[in-house]
Amino acid sequence: MRAGCVLYLGQSIARLATQHSRAGVCLMYVAVKGGEQAIDNAHRLLASRRRGDTGIAELDVEQIRQQLPLAVARVMSEGSLYDPQLAALAIKQSAGDLIEAIFLLRAYRTTLTRFCASVPIDTSSMQLNRRLSATFKDLPGGQLLGPTFDYTHRLLDFTLLAEGEHPGPEVTPHATLEPCPRVLGLLAKEGLMKPEVDDGERVADITREPLEYPSSRAQRLQALARGDEGFLLALGYST
Repeated sequence: MRAGCVLYLGQSIARLATQHSRAGVCLMYVAVKGGEQAIDNAHRLLASRRRGDTGIAELDVEQIRQQLPLAVARVMSEGSLYDPQLAALAIKQSAGDLIEAIFLLRAYRTTLTRFCASVPIDTSSMQLNRRLSATFKDLPGGQLLGPTFDYTHRLLDFTLLAEGEHPGPEVTPHATLEPCPRVLGLLAKEGLMKPEVDDGERVADITREPLEYPSSRAQRLQALARGDEGFLLALGYST
């Protein structure tokens, strides 16, 4: 009933706006009085929904940080702020709505001072927990499957309903880590990748400055890092 009323009201306003515009009259919305109390109560309702059953222990920020690492990582990435604790806090405050949590972290980020820019580092000796390549079958350093959902067959694991510890992964004693050079470096050696030359210009920040075209490599990478995960996934599958 409400939806129909809202739709009818919207259509009526649209017709009135059209009629008044033809007559040279400007139609505007007016402020509604008495909204502060409703907003305050909405905040209380949200806090109550976030808390849930008070007979169950409240979810701690540290639990979110430790046990929901992928959600924390996404909020940090799209929020452009590396702080696991603040990302976990935003997830708790938003009651698990990751888009709202990202907005919260972005808003907080605007209050911080930018004091430096990251610099490229040599990652060939970095310890990796996952490394797969769809281009090369054999890579220097090998391919690491790591923690992944790829082979879970999308089946619910009902053992997670029971409390208790689950067996950890098998560990190979005295394992040696081989250097893992970047695949792009291999392509560059074969002349298949155009090398990037550092021109010494200041790195732009798309969170503080409007994006200009043609955009620089740094701006494109920043846009991809902050982009919505679902949009980027659809973009990847569309190419």
